[in-house]
Amino acid sequence: MVERKEYLDQLWAWKDEQQIKVVTGIRRCGKSVLLEQYQQRLLANGVTPEQMISSTGFWDDVTV
Repeated sequence: MVERKEYLDQLWAWKDEQQIKVVTGIRRCGKSVLLEQYQQRLLANGVTPEQMISSTGFWDDVTV
């Protein structure tokens, strides 16, 4: 798995902003992997799983 450090750093810079973050791109370009890596960074920095909401992109599959 390739770590997209530049994109992770951009997401991290906006972490505490009260803005919705949207990750877009063509199919199979690594959007889900990027968000998984971001979640791992959050966990490593003290955010608990209970504080996260994740989805695969379909509202019928939202995990709270």
